[in-house]
Amino acid sequence: MKTDFRTERPDLYSPKADGFSVVDVPPFRFAMIDGRGDPNTSPEYAAAVEALYSVSYAAKFASKAELHRDCVVGPLEGLWDAERMASFLDRSKSEWRWTMMIRQPDWIPPELWEHAIAKAAKKRPGVANVRLETFTEGLSVQILHIGSYDDEGPTLARLHDEYLPAHGYAETGRHHEIYLSDPRRVAAAKLKTVLRQPVKTR
Repeated sequence: MKTDFRTERPDLYSPKADGFSVVDVPPFRFAMIDGRGDPNTSPEYAAAVEALYSVSYAAKFASKAELHRDCVVGPLEGLWDAERMASFLDRSKSEWRWTMMIRQPDWIPPELWEHAIAKAAKKRPGVANVRLETFTEGLSVQILHIGSYDDEGPTLARLHDEYLPAHGYAETGRHHEIYLSDPRRVAAAKLKTVLRQPVKTR
């Protein structure tokens, strides 16, 4: 049976679009790569995403061949911040810092991961910048956004300016997005993105 992270934890990957929900996210392993700049125009961003998918598919095929365990490659995810947080509301994308990532199966041993990295690096040198890291998010508030990435601003404003203060929460980590749709195949108005913010109680 093929493991699919999205169907295993629908509470984390399929939130509702009509209201915020509170979740407790356990530690997960991710392939990660850092960068900064406008994701729409930055060659660094495009290379980072290609590297992540190259490693993820190499790990998937190695697991299937050597461990006889298969999985669906998870969706692309991103952690975002900036020195001037208002840049997310006014969409000053050149100021953004990002960590792009794809979740990895927890059963893959280090030696198999290194083999996947080496294999992927033969085709994409940027793979050398990818790292495997456990990311612990914990208590978080999330919502499903349907529409263009550039239309997220009002929802983020409601989250930070209204919902969190009203429910006694304060931000504790970077803004997190999970991209459930492929923008190459889905119209901007129909894109589905999980918007998540780690929080703590005040």
